[in-house]
Amino acid sequence: MGWLLILPVVACIWVFRVRTVVTPEAITARRFVGSDVIAWESVTGLHFPDRRWARVVLTDKSEKSLPLVRFDLLPQLAAASGGRITDPYAAAAAAEEAARAEADDLEADQLGREDNGLGNDGEQAPKEQ
Repeated sequence: MGWLLILPVVACIWVFRVRTVVTPEAITARRFVGSDVIAWESVTGLHFPDRRWARVVLTDKSEKSLPLVRFDLLPQLAAASGGRITDPYAAAAAAEEAARAEADDLEADQLGREDNGLGNDGEQAPKEQ
C-alpha cells in the first residue's frame, strides 16, 4: 500500500524535472535522473524517430534525446536556437510567398503587355480598322 503514496511523488518530480532548455549557447536536456549540456558546436542535426521525442545528432555520430521536444515545437526550438536550427514551417511559408509574388508579377506583366497593345511575344498587335 505504501507504493501508492510514492507514485504521486514520482509523477511530481518527473513533471518538475524533465525538460529541454535551448539557449543560443547550448541545449540542456534534463531527465528524471541526470542532465546533459550539449554545446551547439557539437550538434550536426536533429531527427524525429517514430513520433517520439527529438534526438540531437552530435559530431561523433552519437545521439541524445531531447525530452518533450516534438516536431510541432520546431518553430519555438528554431527561435530559441538563435538561427542554428531552421524552421521548416517558416521556410515553406517563405517559399510559398515567393511563388505567389512571382505569379503576381507574371500576371501584372501579362496585363501590362495587353494594356500597351503588345501581344504575348512582345510585338505590336495589329490594329483593327
